[in-house]
Amino acid sequence: MSTCDPNFVENQFHHRNRTYEEFFERESLRLSVACQAMAERFLRGGRLIAFGRGVYATDAQQVSAEFMHPVIAEKRALPALDVSLLFEASVAAIVGPEDIVVGFGPPGGDPAVAQALDRARRCGAMTVALPGSGAEYDVQHFSDDPFQHQEMIEIVHHILWETVHVFLENREPGSGAGEDLPENNDVVENVAASIRAKVNDDALLRDRAISEEAFAIMTGADVVSRCVQEGGKLILFGNGGSAGDASDWALDCVAPPTALRPIPAVSIASEPALLTAIADDEGTEAIFLRQLMYQGKPGDTVIAISTDGESRNVVAALEEARKRNLFTIALLGYDGGEVVRRGLADLPIVVRCEYAPRIQEVQASVYHVMRELVEQAWTPVPV
Repeated sequence: MSTCDPNFVENQFHHRNRTYEEFFERESLRLSVACQAMAERFLRGGRLIAFGRGVYATDAQQVSAEFMHPVIAEKRALPALDVSLLFEASVAAIVGPEDIVVGFGPPGGDPAVAQALDRARRCGAMTVALPGSGAEYDVQHFSDDPFQHQEMIEIVHHILWETVHVFLENREPGSGAGEDLPENNDVVENVAASIRAKVNDDALLRDRAISEEAFAIMTGADVVSRCVQEGGKLILFGNGGSAGDASDWALDCVAPPTALRPIPAVSIASEPALLTAIADDEGTEAIFLRQLMYQGKPGDTVIAISTDGESRNVVAALEEARKRNLFTIALLGYDGGEVVRRGLADLPIVVRCEYAPRIQEVQASVYHVMRELVEQAWTPVPV
């Protein structure tokens, strides 16, 4: 029996749906215009350059991966780069006038990010401030809740990727690329309506997750709370955008943005030198398995994130966790794939959808709500 408030998940998800739908109702037209301008810059040879600090660096990682390695095979790859490690110097050294520079930050903004965006703008680059002001596309306020703020950011950068491709695929010769609305307003307005429809799909999927997975979400929070109270840690991993989510979740544990107490967690998807070393010597299937063999200790909880549940390196790591009697949680999409078919997760949480961006957006809500539920499930350890 879960110790969590059964109404908490439902209330949190419903509040998210209202907040996100209201935001995109206001912003859809501006987003559509911004995406058209981005498409024109890509056609002129521009790149997307992204950065953020701390937990917001994971958003930069995700958006650069989305543009460079699109989840839909027929979409063209677009040049993108995450420069979070040393973004001030990188912006000064590499940004050109055709580039698109995206800065991510917390609800109140980040002065260092704002300064770097200002420098990029003076170079002639298009700037996107999430949040901020003074950029070609900017939002000064998403939400005061840092988890909901970051979920909104994720929806925005997914929509940027999706909508840029709409303009690339349907571009009329000679169409404009500035801040003003193009002559054919119908195109921009149709794209804005499509953006609102995507957010509505997101809300329906979040409602379905409530009805199907609320108990599993609360159970997962109980498991995590018990694990860390007994001296264990969380070990998280995933590929691509899911690697960004694994790192985000781990950072939300060790350095929570709210009054939540820190809990031990590591993302074994976050170190490129180690990942590429293992991949080079042993193959990509071993990149999580090999780390788990040395990181995993009795009492730890292993958390896999995957949109389809089919990735060989995720399956291999869960197999290893099972051999070591570690409790496994899997945050999945589609029907859960091989992970569910073979029962490799003690606790699967499945967002039943077949489109990766929408899956990841709801998965972000799931793990953020779980992170808050851990505090509810926390009970004092007897002395």
